[in-house]
Amino acid sequence: MESNNTIHVGTAAGTVLSIVPNISSEDVLKTIVLAIVGAIVSFTVSLLLKRLTKSKNK
Repeated sequence: MESNNTIHVGTAAGTVLSIVPNISSEDVLKTIVLAIVGAIVSFTVSLLLKRLTKSKNK
């Protein structure tokens, strides 16, 4: 069976265009804040784990 890229692109574009009007600026701001908090927490935990594993290896 042959894959038709036009159908996939059309479906993806239609999905994106139907979602965009429903996104408010408040949602975008909330997403940005949560991404920043998640990155900080991830970085902090990775540093903590690195220090904990380094001290056990000595």
